[in-house]
Amino acid sequence: MATFAPQGLTIVKWHKQSIEIKTHGKGLYPCTMPIQQAIHQSGIQEGMCFLFLQHTSASLLISESYDPSAKEDLEQFMERIAPEEEPWYRHTMEGADDSPSHIRSMLTACSETIPVENGQLALGTWQGIYLFEHRQRAHRRIILLRCMSMDEI
Repeated sequence: MATFAPQGLTIVKWHKQSIEIKTHGKGLYPCTMPIQQAIHQSGIQEGMCFLFLQHTSASLLISESYDPSAKEDLEQFMERIAPEEEPWYRHTMEGADDSPSHIRSMLTACSETIPVENGQLALGTWQGIYLFEHRQRAHRRIILLRCMSMDEI
């Protein structure tokens, strides 16, 4: 029995997964590897990876991943641009880091979109994906990973 499939037909598939990142306080947490592992496990070869962080006091970013001093500079920049203990802060219900954590989140992003090529995130040579924790205490952060893949049949 023969199966008929028109040439050039592409099927779009959605792959969904959640990735948990445990933080132990402020700072940048590398998360490229667990995201890449999720893509590998899904079998995606070509497509787009959409990342979304469902939090208002943490963020996602793509940054330099080779030299640790780049990470330190970014962390220091955030301390200077949105310091704690400002007398004009009103939103302090959860502590001195409450308002500045939301300001830091506003200045960065809660989502990223990255192409997938040959089963790999198409990041530049020095790029890495980070979760930027803006709170002082430990948290369990969830990154929603949604990948769209295109398979020809």
